[in-house]
Amino acid sequence: MQSLSTFCSKGASLPASSMDSHSLRRRRKKSSSHDSPPGSSSSSSCSRQSSISSGLRGLRRQSPSWRSRIFASGVKLGFFEQTRVPSGKYFSLALALDQEQLGSGHVERLPMFDGEEDENEHEKKTVLSEKERVDVRALSSSLKDAKTADDVEDLFKNMDDLPLPVYSSMIRGFGADKRLDPAFAVVEWLKRKSKETHSSLSPNLFIYNSLLSAVKLTRRFDKVDEVIKDMKEQGIVPNIVTYNTLMSLYLEQGQHEEALSVLADIENNGLSPSPVTYSTILLAYKKMNDAYGALGYFAKLREKYQKGEVGKDSSEEWESEFVKLKKFTIHICYLVMRQWLVNEENPAPNVLKLLTVMDEAQVKPGRADYERLVWACTRESHYTVARELYNRIRDMGSDISLSVCNHVIWLMGKAKKWWAALEIYEDLLDKGPKPNNLSYELIVSHFNILLTAARRKGIWRWGVRLLNKMQDKGLRPGSREWNAVLVACSKAAETSAAVQIFTRMVEQGEKPTILSYGALLSALEKGKLYDEALRVWEHMCKVGVKPNLYAYTILASVYIGKGSPEMVDSILREMRSMGIEPNVVTFNAIITGCAKNSMGGAAFEWFHRMKVQNIKPNEITYEMLIEALARDGKPRLAYDMYLRACNEGLQLSSKAYDAVLESCESYGINMDLNALGPRPSEKQKSTMIRRNLSDFCNFASLPRRGRPFDGKEIHTSQGHE
Repeated sequence: MQSLSTFCSKGASLPASSMDSHSLRRRRKKSSSHDSPPGSSSSSSCSRQSSISSGLRGLRRQSPSWRSRIFASGVKLGFFEQTRVPSGKYFSLALALDQEQLGSGHVERLPMFDGEEDENEHEKKTVLSEKERVDVRALSSSLKDAKTADDVEDLFKNMDDLPLPVYSSMIRGFGADKRLDPAFAVVEWLKRKSKETHSSLSPNLFIYNSLLSAVKLTRRFDKVDEVIKDMKEQGIVPNIVTYNTLMSLYLEQGQHEEALSVLADIENNGLSPSPVTYSTILLAYKKMNDAYGALGYFAKLREKYQKGEVGKDSSEEWESEFVKLKKFTIHICYLVMRQWLVNEENPAPNVLKLLTVMDEAQVKPGRADYERLVWACTRESHYTVARELYNRIRDMGSDISLSVCNHVIWLMGKAKKWWAALEIYEDLLDKGPKPNNLSYELIVSHFNILLTAARRKGIWRWGVRLLNKMQDKGLRPGSREWNAVLVACSKAAETSAAVQIFTRMVEQGEKPTILSYGALLSALEKGKLYDEALRVWEHMCKVGVKPNLYAYTILASVYIGKGSPEMVDSILREMRSMGIEPNVVTFNAIITGCAKNSMGGAAFEWFHRMKVQNIKPNEITYEMLIEALARDGKPRLAYDMYLRACNEGLQLSSKAYDAVLESCESYGINMDLNALGPRPSEKQKSTMIRRNLSDFCNFASLPRRGRPFDGKEIHTSQGHE
């Protein structure tokens, strides 16, 4: 594509009678302030048509066959319209390159289009309606298949000359209709007409700019060099619209760097860039996905603007145009960040860095842009970006959408940042907007995850605090939440805490389930409160809660601990009558109770009953049996059970090995200790609660250090942590 920087000014055919763009802008403002509401299509149409209708009202035609009004609705008058950038919402941009050059004296003398009248000439309505006019739509339709200047001559040979803007409009209309041949045919006919008749009807700058626009609309980029060469031969000096169109042509072809280089040609030729020029440059950065380039360019432009170096010789409303350029720069950065969030695996560093650079450049997005970016955060790796965007919206002091808050709460949960999600829910309660059912369901689901982790790890204190936190925030715990804390207390053998939590659960109106009773029975059994456990069992059966395998197993342990092993048989019979078969866990619990109460003979008897019922023992079975036999003074039997377990491929603990050795030594029994094999490795002993608490804090993103646990917290909610 040829450059326009070498154009010769000799013979330039710029119109002699021209009006400045400021006067035309005033005319546009005046014509747009009448009947049609601002922003409506009829208002903008009237504005455009009024500004071009003042000069040719007195134009008459000799041929009566052309008596009709001039219509432009069938012709795409690109230079009378403003189009939007591809982003669709800010201002006339690259496509506004199609606007007609301001300053032509012909523009004022054009007749009106679409039959609209100039409001300043309303009193001449009767006279205007009698004027003889040309149907431009019919002319364009007649020329749509024209290929050469001869085809155009056949149509216009019996007509008077028309104003050049009419031909310019027709050329643009052909471009919009994707018909480039008739556009070139009209230009060739104008050139021939000028040479043959020596008339003023010759292609000028506006005609060639219209032709370039038609080339762009038809995407016939191979014709650009031909148009530029023809302009040089005709001595036509390009203006800023010509360069803007060239930049747009480069962008259409994906030649972004070449489009940016046109700016140097503009400056070298002494032309002042227009707002369309600057916006087209930003559009080039947008197509390159170069947010940093757009920010840097806008920062330089803003510096020039503040120094008065931009727009000083122009009638453009630069204050409003500059705001639009700033919005467009923000929009470019938004699109780039959104693309990162959608396409990259870990976009957080890039997004956070760009937000920081935008802050330094004092080009900050608005709430709407931040919220749209929040919606683009959908993966776990996006949680830092979502949290940063959420904080920025809050810091702006403006309202925030509840749906956006719910989305952030959901994303924090997906990224396992449940405590951060709770903080956002607290903001909803303290700052608004008021949470809805979805907010409630999301935060309760996060609490359930935390409570489940606390239950699994036996961190009962955190379970209690989580319950209190839920109630402090107006969230009513259900049976699932209460049971999670009860199980955590049972695992930690915190009998008193389990009783208090069970009491609170009932007081809060939550009906205990079999899991609730099972956890409470287990805690009481571990605390050796056997009579209390039996009373709880009786109450459970009285209120109609049917026991399950776990509850029956605990009850068997209670009777063993209470010293009533004869009751265990009746429990097993009751289980079978209820259709519940005892399993290895049930027998392990019975054998464990016998071991704790030094009932080695009873433990060995239950072991044989277990084998009779075809229930395969596991490591726990043998370990507890060996411990019971060793305590009961049966070292040989303990020795045999250890060998039997090893022969079955079970890996017993060092505790069982030591129990066999100590029992043999205590009773002076000589055994082949080599047959036992090497002593099993010692299991690492650590403070389980401390390790679990550390794991839980890491899991829930909680600080490891906090205030000491207050026993009163078990009884009631104690405010914020």
